[in-house]
Amino acid sequence: MTTDRLENIILLSADALRADHLSCHGYHRETSPILDELASESLHFTNAYSVSSHTREAVPALLTGKYPDVAIGSDYRLATDTVASTLSKEGFATGGFHSNPFVSRAYGFDSGFDKFDDDLHLGQHKLIALAQRAFDKLRNRHYARAGEINDRSLEWVDSLDSEQPFFLWNHYMDTHGPYEPPGEYATLYRDESISDREAASLYQRAIKDPKSITDEERQLLVDLYDAEIRYNDERIGEFLEELRDRGLFERSLLVFTADHGDAFGEHGYYEHPRYLHNEITHVPLVVRAPGVESDIVETPVSTLDVVTTIKSELGRESGSDGTSLLGEVSGDRTVFLQARGEKEHSHVRRYAARTLDGSCFCERDRETEAVTFGECSSRSLREKLEVHVEGRVRFENGEMVSESDEVDEEIERRLSALGYK
Repeated sequence: MTTDRLENIILLSADALRADHLSCHGYHRETSPILDELASESLHFTNAYSVSSHTREAVPALLTGKYPDVAIGSDYRLATDTVASTLSKEGFATGGFHSNPFVSRAYGFDSGFDKFDDDLHLGQHKLIALAQRAFDKLRNRHYARAGEINDRSLEWVDSLDSEQPFFLWNHYMDTHGPYEPPGEYATLYRDESISDREAASLYQRAIKDPKSITDEERQLLVDLYDAEIRYNDERIGEFLEELRDRGLFERSLLVFTADHGDAFGEHGYYEHPRYLHNEITHVPLVVRAPGVESDIVETPVSTLDVVTTIKSELGRESGSDGTSLLGEVSGDRTVFLQARGEKEHSHVRRYAARTLDGSCFCERDRETEAVTFGECSSRSLREKLEVHVEGRVRFENGEMVSESDEVDEEIERRLSALGYK
């Protein structure tokens, strides 16, 4: 399957957005009317999985088409070219807009982008950064809202020559905790609102002491999360309308996805720690391309496939680990996932394999090389995962060595506010 002339490429990703909380995935609330409509006129992949469960591994894979153990070094810094670098060489203007510290310029993710706005201003102007930090603390701000990301990215688009093809990546943080839906959204799914500080405190406690969360508090977290989804959905709708007004919507390859999901106690934890369960790896994936008819695709796919799709449409060898989403995507494909253990378990590697019929999980201890299998739906799937893990082990023998684990003060503050510390 090939598209008409490819002029622009737009990648929209949402942080911590699980697929099963979208109404187009059968959720009981109408949380995503805009995305529902977009899915109905696009290729809607209903069994899409992020290659990992947290930003530090998921976003590098999304932007490079490589498994995390290739995309980043052991220090989580970018270790290979992103799609932005590839497209820049092809004559595309490249812009990235987000506010997640883990994929900021501090970790090398500005490479290949002509314009890279990661909402971290310390490296741009220290006095402005100090003033921003004080104001952010006063209003309990953790990230740039979707409306801000839209404004910044559209300003950049408008600055380009009308004939200039571009690649734009917008990453929205609104669905990431702490869940603090603004204004009227705060009471969209509940009668009474709570303060942002109360919401942040509850979110932090859910991460640190999940057993303390009552059923009522869990429902409160879900209500606030769903409201953030609705807010983000409407802002995405505004962005798409701006593209239509500029005549760009019909002329662009548009991809919408998420880096991972969020958990609400299904496996005894909240947020998105480094496991590979369905609630934190099953993500939305919608692809709209000129000349491509809409369809619902149930075949399992991976976020690794996004870069492969883009390169394939340019007629370039992908050199990635994915498959083109605009090619023949059919059958019961097996997709693989991976996650490094947390700091105290840095020697652990977790892997999973998924098909339409089931899943398989295992852990590998890098110190002893022991591999322990968990739930596996079939012997054949276990064998596939064994082969995959063996391949990753062979690669890790040449893994990059960490040069530094330093993180500047501005990033430390953001990470703490977002529940990472």
